[in-house]
Amino acid sequence: MKALDSTFANGYAIEEKKSSLLSRFKNWISSQEENRLLWVGIILAGHGCVITPITLLFIALAGNSMVLWAFTLAAMVMSLVVNLAAMPVKITVPVFLLSLLIDFGIIFYSIAAMVAA
Repeated sequence: MKALDSTFANGYAIEEKKSSLLSRFKNWISSQEENRLLWVGIILAGHGCVITPITLLFIALAGNSMVLWAFTLAAMVMSLVVNLAAMPVKITVPVFLLSLLIDFGIIFYSIAAMVAA
C-alpha cells in the first residue's frame, strides 16, 4: 500500500503582477496632491532661481545663441504657466520634468559646442 501512496503538494504560487514604471509614477503623483503647494514652491524656486540661470550661463559661455535662449525661457514659462493656472500635481510635475529635460539638453548641447570650438 505504501507504493501507491504518493506525496503531492497541493499548493501553488501566485505570481505578483509587477506594475510598470509609468503606472507606479501615476500612483505616486496621485498621492502627492496634498503636497501641491510644496511642489509649486519647488518648481518655481528650483526652476527660476537655479536651473534657468545655470542654463543661461552655459548658453552665454557657448556663444549666446538666441534660439537656445528662446528654448530656455519657453521651458521656464511652461512650468510657470501650469502653476499659475493652478493645475493639479499630476500635470505640473510631468511638465516640470519635461522642462528639466529641455534645460539639460540645452546644457549638454552648449557643453558640446564649447568643446568643439
